[in-house]
This record gives sequence, structure tokens and C-alpha cells, in this order.
Amino acid sequence: MLQSLFAAVVLAAAQPAGPSALNPQIDYDGYRTLIEEVQPYRRARLISWDAFVAAADDPGVLILDARSAAQFAAGHIAGAVNLPLPEFSDERLAEVIGRADRPILIYCNSNFRNDRPPVMLKSGRLALNLSTFTHLYGYGYRNIRELNDVMDMEDPRVRWVTGAAG
Repeated sequence: MLQSLFAAVVLAAAQPAGPSALNPQIDYDGYRTLIEEVQPYRRARLISWDAFVAAADDPGVLILDARSAAQFAAGHIAGAVNLPLPEFSDERLAEVIGRADRPILIYCNSNFRNDRPPVMLKSGRLALNLSTFTHLYGYGYRNIRELNDVMDMEDPRVRWVTGAAG
């Protein structure tokens, strides 16, 4: 009997991990729920270039660029602040954004038609804006506006600058 119990324990341990053994720190189902919640909210917060510029003129507004530090240094919209998406956490977001109701403007590579460094076009369903908006919302930031227009980074209205300052 003891030998049979031991054999059952060994066999169970050798079985591939099932759904009950999923990493508890990764909640895919919760992420899917979040995406569904964010979709209509995000759609209502898409803005034109003119609205983006008008909002950016308010000194309390943050233009957030979630691309890599290298891409940001190679070029970004004047006045933008860089916080790469992989660095998002409660602490870093609070440090960079401050209060949760602060107005935030976001843009990404997919807002530029140039398709060359530092704004290489990504697959539409993988555009950085989607992840950035979803992450900000998921961390409790709701005063987000997302640039909807496609611009040329050479357009002088964009005020494209290079260098890590900003």
C-alpha cells in the first residue's frame, strides 16, 4: 500500500503542469477582462493632432513617451517625458506622473508615417499606444488622451527634437 501511494505521488509529480499550476503573478484572464473594459474608454479618448497640441500647452499636462530610452533620445515630441513601458510600476508611474488625475497625452511609433528610426512602424494590433493606454488605465490613471492622427515627424508642427532631455 505504501509503495502504491509513493508511486502515485511520483507519477503526479511527473505530469506536466496544468492550469492549476499557472504562475500566480500572471493573470491572463484578468488582462483579457481589462482589455475589454479599456476598449470603449480608449476609443472615446482618441484625439486629433490639433487637440493634442492644445492640451499639451497646459503646463499641468504630461506628454508621456513609452518607447525605449534609445528611441526617445533619437527623437521625440518636444516636451515629452520618457518612461519606457517595461519600467511601468506603481512606484515609477507615481514618480513620473504624480497624481492619478493628472492629464496624460500619449503617442507612439504608429502615429508617424515615416517608418524609419526612431519611429519604426509596428503591426497595428501591437502598436505601443494600445499597451501604454491599457497599462496606464490598469494602474489607475484615467485622464489619458491618445493621439489618433498619423503625422510626419518632419512636419514643423510636430516640434520633433532629439536628445534625452525632456
